[in-house]
Amino acid sequence: MTTTLHPGSSGNRPPREAPPATLRVAASVMAPAAAPRHHLPPSRQRRTPRPAQLARRRILVGMAKRLLPVLALGLLAVVVFWPEIEGNDERSRMSFRRVAQPRAESLRVVSPRYQDVDDMSRPYTVTARVAQQVGGEQILDLDAPRADMVLTDGGWVHVSADTGRYDRPRQHLDLAGDVTIHHDNGMTLRTPEAAVEVEAGHASGDAPVAAQGPFGTLESEGFRLRDRGAVVVFTGRAHAVLEGGPE
Repeated sequence: MTTTLHPGSSGNRPPREAPPATLRVAASVMAPAAAPRHHLPPSRQRRTPRPAQLARRRILVGMAKRLLPVLALGLLAVVVFWPEIEGNDERSRMSFRRVAQPRAESLRVVSPRYQDVDDMSRPYTVTARVAQQVGGEQILDLDAPRADMVLTDGGWVHVSADTGRYDRPRQHLDLAGDVTIHHDNGMTLRTPEAAVEVEAGHASGDAPVAAQGPFGTLESEGFRLRDRGAVVVFTGRAHAVLEGGPE
């Protein structure tokens, strides 16, 4: 007997076996399910700065903009001038000596005029073409010095020379070169050098002197003039020619 089987008919065909369960287990082990992600909170929260904080920051930034260039210039100056500051020992010692022992500058005055009065209120004046003071002491080197002293009765004595040295604290005047003393009574004395005490009104000299006046002429080896010419003493050997009388 012939039996015909058609596809799709169950007939006596044995049922299809299911895939082994072990395959599904292996698949599940090889591809595990993804774990859910957890987002961590931010470590530092961002805060909006307050107006006072912004103002302080602007001030700090402005100060930094100004100070940084100044500091840079200072560093540059130190780099440039450091060799000069260091120098060698010899240069440093020389510089110290120059600072420790400065030289005094001279003072030069054109047409100076010094005047005062003595203890009897009689005025006197010292003038010159040029006066030069060297150092800190009040001692003046005079060019063409002149001294004028007024007498008690209104008379005067005038002294002139080529050069002189005036000690102001002592009121002492040293004269040299064609020293001439004029008295208002008509007497004139000429000598190469003389010393004058201006305030006291005294003058003296040990160089040869020639005098002339209403009395005549006189030559001697020196002279002493006291009380602004009230008394004149001629010292040393003297030779006189008197007017109206014998020698």
